[in-house]
Amino acid sequence: MAIELESQLSPGGQAEAEAAEPRYLNRELSWLEFDARVLALTEDPTVPLLERVKFCAIFAMNLDEFFYVRVAGLKDQVAARLGPTAPDGIWPAEQLTAIRRRVTELLARLSTAFVGDIVPALANAGVRLVEWSSLDAADRLHLVQVFDERIFPVLTPLAVDPGHPFPYISNLSLNLAVIVRDPDTAERRFARVKVPPLLDRFVALPDGERFVPLEQLIAAHLDQLFPGMEIECHYPFRVTRNADLTLEEEEADDLLAAVEMELRRQRFGRAVRLEIGPGMSDEVRELLTAELDLTPDDVYELDGPLDPAGLMALHELERPDLKDEPFQPTTQPVLQGAENAQADIFAVLRERDVLMHHPYDSFVSSVEAFIAQASRDPSVLAIKQTLYRTSGDSPIVRSLIRATERGKQVVALIEVKARGDELANIAWARALEEAGVHVVYGLVGLKTHCKAALVVREEPEGIRRYCHLGTGNYNSNTARLYEDVGLLTADPAIGADLTDLFNYLTGYSRRVDYRRVEVAPSGLRTRMLDLIAREAEDPNRGRIIMKMNSLVDQDVIDALYDASARGVRIDLVVRGVCCLRPGVPGLSDNIRVRSIVGRYLEHSRIYYFANRGNAEYYIASADMMPRNLDSRVEVIVPVADPDLQARLEEVLTANLDDDALAWELGPDDEWRKVPARQGLNVQLRLQELALERVRRRRDGDARGPQQLS
Repeated sequence: MAIELESQLSPGGQAEAEAAEPRYLNRELSWLEFDARVLALTEDPTVPLLERVKFCAIFAMNLDEFFYVRVAGLKDQVAARLGPTAPDGIWPAEQLTAIRRRVTELLARLSTAFVGDIVPALANAGVRLVEWSSLDAADRLHLVQVFDERIFPVLTPLAVDPGHPFPYISNLSLNLAVIVRDPDTAERRFARVKVPPLLDRFVALPDGERFVPLEQLIAAHLDQLFPGMEIECHYPFRVTRNADLTLEEEEADDLLAAVEMELRRQRFGRAVRLEIGPGMSDEVRELLTAELDLTPDDVYELDGPLDPAGLMALHELERPDLKDEPFQPTTQPVLQGAENAQADIFAVLRERDVLMHHPYDSFVSSVEAFIAQASRDPSVLAIKQTLYRTSGDSPIVRSLIRATERGKQVVALIEVKARGDELANIAWARALEEAGVHVVYGLVGLKTHCKAALVVREEPEGIRRYCHLGTGNYNSNTARLYEDVGLLTADPAIGADLTDLFNYLTGYSRRVDYRRVEVAPSGLRTRMLDLIAREAEDPNRGRIIMKMNSLVDQDVIDALYDASARGVRIDLVVRGVCCLRPGVPGLSDNIRVRSIVGRYLEHSRIYYFANRGNAEYYIASADMMPRNLDSRVEVIVPVADPDLQARLEEVLTANLDDDALAWELGPDDEWRKVPARQGLNVQLRLQELALERVRRRRDGDARGPQQLS
């Protein structure tokens, strides 16, 4: 969404600025428009009910991150009296005003969808969210026992009086604000009760169909927490704090210790948002606002659960009739051995490269199996791998530990600055170190975001290197939910490149002349700009298709504008933030932008360039954002095998043909749902293609995929 620029210009300059067509969309408002597309799934009656509940939770979690990172950063800019820092030229204070307006609209939609539509529909389906006040004596007796046995022992009421200052309210915690009155002195006090996050968010009644919000159960028993006092009123509330990690890495002697110290400091980050339920008294609202050093514009009222992210617990209910039909990822035929056994992956890679497309292709029988086989194989000498985000019970980490125990050289590059996963990554790093793995914590000033694994194996012909490069994390859980692509290869040039990359990550190498891959921050930006410019040299045959999570980088956007002006047809599939304005006459006539939002999180980065009929395909860990191109270690790798190019072509074609999940960004800066004509759902289509590929291999049918136009 573009908003008017109100800058400190002379009257003439002001008029000129207002008359000029904006070149870029605002990043923060574009983030909110992605949240709006997620929110639309909660409003869609064709989406199964518990999936709609899940999307309520995802919307809320996205909004949490937006506030504790992006809004927190804007507030810091306002406090520092900084002017515009992004290409759109919008002042930070103006952005905050526009953000509040849009968030208020989105929260109203969330309340309407959840309270007005989803809750009644769930009740009709036998899943009822009920109020304490609606329960009969038998139900209350059951919940009293639950409260006494499981909840009361872990509650800690905190009063505010001359001897007890206002308590620290932790980030994203759900709380009850309570006003108590001493019947003897008539003195009134404020108290806070934290709703423990370790307890079930919704308490089930014996019939297994009715659920009471935990905060209501606690509120009904406040007299036990404040015996002898009168409970005047109570209200739920929630606080969001600045939670972005800020490190002075150049001054840190120990990066791991510095991250741990910053995480402890982060707990006391400045408050940036107060969420309240309807009906909170002015007295309590003003007290919370003042104590948290917030303004009225930082307060958001929500009709419905104040912690919608907790709704994910409802999605876990065993009600398959209210969820998407389950899909079992397939094992690619080339990785399938005799009698459904796992194939020898090294033998396969000596013959051909393998492209995986998750979650349609199994992560377990490809990437995890690759690392597991390497850990067992006596001919494997070394395994080197980056770990940005991994799952809590990671088979890959276990394989690395087993490899070390078997005497192999194992190196794990663990990015301890991965936002939200810092503590988990620190724990994994220590577990790996204790097992004898060589652990590296990343580079000063850069996040290591690339997804790369290198296996060095001694063979009769000499040393051979086997590689995996992907767009997604080495995480078993997200591999079932995130759409990603990955390449397994024994290409000697790529193996040599990864050797140089790991030497750069673990030592003092400064190599920048890689053979096949390009690496950020050294050469990836230049390579991408060169590829775009090359298409513009022959606009009649020029064609660019880019699938990514975010498009923010000004240089890349300007290069795409220039290619469009020269006549190159450009299709962009951008899941989230997009600062490019498509279809604007004289600026981007030949650019189309669409976004796919559905069951799976579209996470892959695929880049296609026609190259005068000699098409080039690339997969990458990097989006087109300044942070990816300038502040992270990223890798982009070409996919040269014609069969694998056909697979990527298949993916891009389905993305461009989708009219069930797709949204399009118009020249008026508005996102609109693509009209349904053929009803093609790209994610269902790719599921079908994965199953068809298995059948085709079994039946000996080698028909290829459809072609890009």
